[in-house]
Amino acid sequence: MFGYILRRLAVAIPTLLLLIIFSFMLMHAAPGGPFTQEREVPAQVLANLEAKYGLDDPLWKQIVDYVWGILRHFDFGPSFVYPDRSVNEIIAAGFPVTLTYGLLSFILAVVVGVALGAAAAVRQNSWLDYLAVGISIGAQVLPNFVMAPILVLIFTLSLGWLPGGGWSFNNPDYWIMPVIALGTSYMASIARITRSSMLEVLSSNHIRTARAKGLPERRVIWKHALKPALLPVISYLGPAFVSMITGSVVIDMYFSTGGIGKSFVDSALNRDYAVMMGVTILVGALTILFSLIVDILYAWIDPKIRY
Repeated sequence: MFGYILRRLAVAIPTLLLLIIFSFMLMHAAPGGPFTQEREVPAQVLANLEAKYGLDDPLWKQIVDYVWGILRHFDFGPSFVYPDRSVNEIIAAGFPVTLTYGLLSFILAVVVGVALGAAAAVRQNSWLDYLAVGISIGAQVLPNFVMAPILVLIFTLSLGWLPGGGWSFNNPDYWIMPVIALGTSYMASIARITRSSMLEVLSSNHIRTARAKGLPERRVIWKHALKPALLPVISYLGPAFVSMITGSVVIDMYFSTGGIGKSFVDSALNRDYAVMMGVTILVGALTILFSLIVDILYAWIDPKIRY
């Protein structure tokens, strides 16, 4: 396993490097530039701005300088729109917010989704199964851009229980609606995957053998059925976790949380390519990291898997 982890890391580093290079080239190939505005900038001013940020250098030199800055100082460079702020500062300001509600959404989605899917499979074709499937379908057809205004309508405008926007690390009232709005659709997907996987495992030979030996049903479910049934769920959890902790644009924009999703949208609208690059690299690095963690969890859950 240790050798496998080293091999994956050896592959991950050049993969991340290629991601940076291709993203940089795509940003460079996009029409316009970071200082392109509706009102044309004087040629001398534009030349001075490009010289200040090194945009007048050859493309290969810009890429080398950018990669070297990341490797040596973990520096994503200055923002093109906010001269007094670096990309690191912008990400550091928004990422803790997104990480907080994303992590809570992940926990909510996994706990409720797995419990709902497992209960539906164990009590197949009962009222509990129909209720769980109904909840899953209802949650699936309500994406976060629909769920968010419904929550505000109910809990803010009608009941007045929760604030309709903003963020505070010290007041959980600000967390509740972003967490529910982000985690609901993921919870529905996890419940559906768990139910179908659990049904398949419950009909397998080793479960019939366990029941034939007279083992208690609770032990059959918890010890012999649940663990292998979670393998497809874990495959889904890797990219889902990255999507949650890197934020949802809808959640950040609708609830004004100030998370990293808002920074990404603002950077796209303002042509702040440096911030877009920083967020892209962050998402890519997290995706590679959690893909590795999922593979390690595979071997831990199923001892038959060897790398």
